[in-house]
Amino acid sequence: MARSINLLLAAVAMLAAALLGYALKPHQLMARTHDAFNVDAHIPRAFGEWKELPGVQAIKPPPDGLEAAIYNQEVARAYVDKEGHGVMLMVAYGESQSDRLQLHHPEICYTAQGFRVTKPVTDSFAWSAGEKPIPLTRLVATREGRTEPIAYWMRIGYDVTNSNWARNRLKLEYGLRGWIPDGVLFRVSTIGVPEKQAAQVEEKFIRDLLNASPPETRTFMVGEPSKALL
Repeated sequence: MARSINLLLAAVAMLAAALLGYALKPHQLMARTHDAFNVDAHIPRAFGEWKELPGVQAIKPPPDGLEAAIYNQEVARAYVDKEGHGVMLMVAYGESQSDRLQLHHPEICYTAQGFRVTKPVTDSFAWSAGEKPIPLTRLVATREGRTEPIAYWMRIGYDVTNSNWARNRLKLEYGLRGWIPDGVLFRVSTIGVPEKQAAQVEEKFIRDLLNASPPETRTFMVGEPSKALL
C-alpha cells in the first residue's frame, strides 16, 4: 500500500513539474502582437544629406543552415553624402529570439567571410538630446586590401543591448512574462575612410537616420525605453 502511494505521489510530482515547465515556457511572439513591420519599406532611402547609392555589396550574415530561420527580413543598402562619404547599412530582423535562434554578431559574420576582426569595444552613444543613449559597438574588419570600420547595435524586444550576457538575461525576463522577443541587428560600416574619420562619419549617419525617421520606425530601431526591462 505504501509503495502504491509513493508511486502515485511521484507520478503527481512529475505531472506537476511538467505542467509548471509548460506554464513557464514562453509561447507568444511579441512580433505577432502588432502588424508586420516591412523593414525595406520603412527605412528611408534618402534623408538629410544622405541618398541611396546602388551597386555596393555589403557583407551579409553567414549563409549557414539557420540563416533563413533566424532572419525573417534582411535589408542591405549603401548611402553617400554630398561630400562623397559612403556608408553601408545592414539590417537583419528576426521575429523570434530563442535559445536556438538568435542574432549573429557582426564579428561572427565577418570572420565567416574570411576577415580578421579587432576586439569589439562598446560605448554609450548619445544620438539625440533628451533620448536614451544606445550602446554602440565598434570593431575593424580587414581582408587583403579591404579595411572596414564597423559600428552596430542590437534591439531585443523593447531593449537595446549588444552583450551576450544581457541578451540571455532579457530572453529569460521576457520569457517569465510569457513572451518570445523579436530582435534586430543594425550595422553600419565604411570603406576607404581612415578609421578615426570613419567613426565620425558613421555617427553622423546614425544620428541623421534616427532623427529623420518617423516614430514607428525609430521605435523599431531603438526600442521603447519606457517599456525596457534593462
